Amino acid sequence: MRFRRYLEIERGQKEIDITPLVDMVFQLLIFFMLTSSFVALPGIKINLPKAQTAAVLPENNIVITVGQDKSLFLNETRVTAAELRKQLAQRVAGKQDTPLLIKADTKADIGTVVEIWDICRASGISQINIATQQESPAQ
Repeated sequence: MRFRRYLEIERGQKEIDITPLVDMVFQLLIFFMLTSSFVALPGIKINLPKAQTAAVLPENNIVITVGQDKSLFLNETRVTAAELRKQLAQRVAGKQDTPLLIKADTKADIGTVVEIWDICRASGISQINIATQQESPAQ
């Protein structure tokens, strides 16, 4: 029995056509680009200080955010100190034990945080918390 020494691909074609492979790769690339989400989450960017004794609070808090440039936000809305005083008085009127959370950037001025704390106390808020990131204990 005689075996052929060389294998012919096809008589008219001497090389493999990679066009379908390239088309498929482009289709996969487009598919993954369209299905992946590149949505940046809106919000105020701050770096919270770290603490080992951080605890989780319920989410029904009034949130005041203090940026590193002394900018103030009340529940994601930019306010001044005078506007903050008025809005806190309106929100707290008639409600007892309204919890408040202060999110201050690590580079925020401590004087600004104390001023916000005083405004909250003057408005009648007794439960004031400071937001921190939980730090893993040193081993």
